[in-house]
Amino acid sequence: MSTKPEKATGNRLLIKVTRETLPQVKEKYPFIYLERGRLEIDDSSIKWIDCDKNVVRLPIATINCLLLGPGTSLTHEAVKVMAAANCSVCWVGEDSLLFYAAGITPTADSRNLRRQMQLATDKKKSIEVARRMFARRLPPEELKGKSLKEMMGMEGYRMRQFYEEKAQEYGVGWKGRRYVPGKFEMGDITNQVLTSTNAALYSILCSAVHSMGYSPHIGFIHSGSPLPFIYDLADLYKEDLCVDLAFSLTLEMAGRYNRQKVSSAFRKRVIKMDILARIGPDLEEALGGKLRARRYSK
Repeated sequence: MSTKPEKATGNRLLIKVTRETLPQVKEKYPFIYLERGRLEIDDSSIKWIDCDKNVVRLPIATINCLLLGPGTSLTHEAVKVMAAANCSVCWVGEDSLLFYAAGITPTADSRNLRRQMQLATDKKKSIEVARRMFARRLPPEELKGKSLKEMMGMEGYRMRQFYEEKAQEYGVGWKGRRYVPGKFEMGDITNQVLTSTNAALYSILCSAVHSMGYSPHIGFIHSGSPLPFIYDLADLYKEDLCVDLAFSLTLEMAGRYNRQKVSSAFRKRVIKMDILARIGPDLEEALGGKLRARRYSK
C-alpha cells in the first residue's frame, strides 16, 4: 500500500489512508478469528497480544473482517485505525462462532444504499430481485409469475431434498434442521456444524456488505429478522460452503463436536471458493446489473 506520512506526534507516526489506496473487498483475506487477547495500536498499525503475551502485527488493510471471540478487548484507537482501513469487526461466540454484532465501517458515499432502498420499496422491483436470487438455485422458467411466498415454498422443498441427498451421499442419519437459540449443544453434530458455519458466513457477508456501502437490514426475501439481506445472500453460498461441509464432517467427528476442525475446514472452503471475489458481482447481478458467466470452483 502506498501512503505518505502525514505528521509525527512524539514517537507515533500517523499515516494518512484514503480509500483509493486500499485493496477492494475481493482482494482482501476473508477473515481472521481471534480470542483471549487484546487489540492495540502500535504507531499506525494494529497488533494483537494473546493471553500468553505473544505479539502479532496484523496487516489490517488487507483483511476484510476480524471476528472477535470470547476474552477479547480492543482500544478506541485500534477501532479508529480499522475503520480507516475499511476492516470490519464482528463479535462472535466460541464453539459455534455465533454471530452477535458487527461494527459498521463508514463508507465513501450512500449511492449503493440509496439504490438498495429504492429497489426494496418498489414492490415490483423488489420481487424481481428476489426472483433473480432464487434463479441461482431454481429453474428460471419455473419462477415466472410466481409470488414471493410461492418461490419461498419451492425453495424450502428443494432444500429439504438437498439435505436428504447429502445425508445419503455421506451416510449420515438426518432428522431435519433443528436449532434452539442458546442451546447449541442440544443439536446433533450435523446441526451443530450447520449452525456454526452459517453464523461464520453471516459474519463474513455482514462485513462485506458494510464495506460496499449496502445495508444488511434491507432484504428482498427474508423479513422480520435483524439481518434479512445477509440471510438473502447467505442462501447463495450455503449449499457448498456450509451444508456439504456439515455432512462431510459428521462421521469424521464421531459424535463429538470439534471446533478447531470445523473452523479450519470452513476457512479452507471460504478461500477455495473465493467468496469475497464473488460477493460483489453476485450483488450486482441480483440488483439488476449485467449477468455474467459463473465459473465457480466448489
